[in-house]
Amino acid sequence: MAVLALFTFASGRAEGAETRPVRIVAFGDSLTAGYGLPASAAFPARLEAALKAKGLDVRVENAGVSGETSSQGLARLDWSIGAGADAVIVELGANDMLRGLPPETTRKALAEIVQRLKARGITVLLAGMRAAPNLGKPYQDAFDRIFPELAAAHGVLLYPFFLDGVAGQSALIQPDGLHPNAEGVQRIVTGILPKAEELVAQAQAARGR
Repeated sequence: MAVLALFTFASGRAEGAETRPVRIVAFGDSLTAGYGLPASAAFPARLEAALKAKGLDVRVENAGVSGETSSQGLARLDWSIGAGADAVIVELGANDMLRGLPPETTRKALAEIVQRLKARGITVLLAGMRAAPNLGKPYQDAFDRIFPELAAAHGVLLYPFFLDGVAGQSALIQPDGLHPNAEGVQRIVTGILPKAEELVAQAQAARGR
């Protein structure tokens, strides 16, 4: 009887692990945090809604901090991504670029973030950023290479440009000229959604091992 009870308990625990929502943490700067927008219009909330509309059982948490650089993200990584996270969308680098920080500094911080997450068994989607042309071609080339090269080196998913379809589109940007408005966030979600679905599938597969 004791053996049967133990088996029943273990089976129930395994079933619970398999059926709980996939927990995704959106870890980034103001583009993730939803600067200038209500929480319901921020990227994590809109992505969760889009994934649920696809029939996926997920929870997307907002771990964005406005103004943050990649190095600052690294400094808070361990306490921002708590136990139980299945997947993380890493969206950092825009503030590094806007401040003209050395691309190698950004690369090292992002590489450490990805490595630490993978070491914890967390599935990663790296959201890329691109440098503004006014920073000069050498800087632009060095910065833009960071994201595809890191994704390839560490075997993680890549969405090449987080602001794809939004950058330079005044109708999708807030009056500050930098941050997406609600329509812009929805455009971002539409673009990244296929990669987010891949992220969920990979996280589910990893959880089943």
